[in-house]
Amino acid sequence: MNGRFIRLALGLACLASSASVAFADDPVAETVRKWGLLGAWSLDCALPPDHANGTVLAYEIGPDGGVVYRRDFGDVTDESQVLAAEVSADGILNLEVYFPTIKQKREYGLMMLEDGTMRAIYNRSEKGDYTIKDGKFVATKKPTPVQHKCE
Repeated sequence: MNGRFIRLALGLACLASSASVAFADDPVAETVRKWGLLGAWSLDCALPPDHANGTVLAYEIGPDGGVVYRRDFGDVTDESQVLAAEVSADGILNLEVYFPTIKQKREYGLMMLEDGTMRAIYNRSEKGDYTIKDGKFVATKKPTPVQHKCE
């Protein structure tokens, strides 16, 4: 019985170590981790999730090692997959995310500010239609607000 237990324990240890290596090898997960994106973000972390200033955007490592993007609007939540992530020379984190609820891929760029907050610099559909361009909402020309990392 001891031999079986030892073999089982060794097998589980090997499986666990190979799984953690696979997660660490995911380039998207590694990029967002290094950049500092993982965790929950909001305009105001003290507010409960809602459609205005309390929306919570969370980036997490999923069970398969990929990056999951969750949005919590209070009454509605959704989950999307981050397909690609790269940091450009100017420090902007460029993401490609697939939103299954609208069956659309979007690309957006985030800039980390010196105080640890971040702003959206651009957001566009795969057809190239922008909702945010040059750090401003296309519809209103107002700058995008800063998002704070929630603890």
